[in-house]
Amino acid sequence: MTERTDLDIATLRAKLLAHREELLADEASTAEARATVDAGDTAMGRLSRMDALQQQAMAQETERRRQVELKRIDTALHRMEAGEYGYCVHCGGEVAPKRLDFDPAAPLCITCASAAKS
Repeated sequence: MTERTDLDIATLRAKLLAHREELLADEASTAEARATVDAGDTAMGRLSRMDALQQQAMAQETERRRQVELKRIDTALHRMEAGEYGYCVHCGGEVAPKRLDFDPAAPLCITCASAAKS
């Protein structure tokens, strides 16, 4: 594959790196919310404990999603380095520049992404 000339790779790389830094900053700031809830804490009432467990579960799911997004970003950066960025990882066709501008980590063209949702 040849590097695409219709894409501003530097701008897209900067967007990816900025989003990656935001995610990493969020990860550090939510570490306490994901910590284990002490179910044996007798000073905490049953409803407070249930609420704490729910908050913990939501924070853990947010972290899981954050890790998925970080992986998407890292994969897109790797494709940039390999000269494969901007091409669909499924069919090899070009990913529309507007799609990449909206989501620089998008690995699929719109046709393949639509087919994957079905």
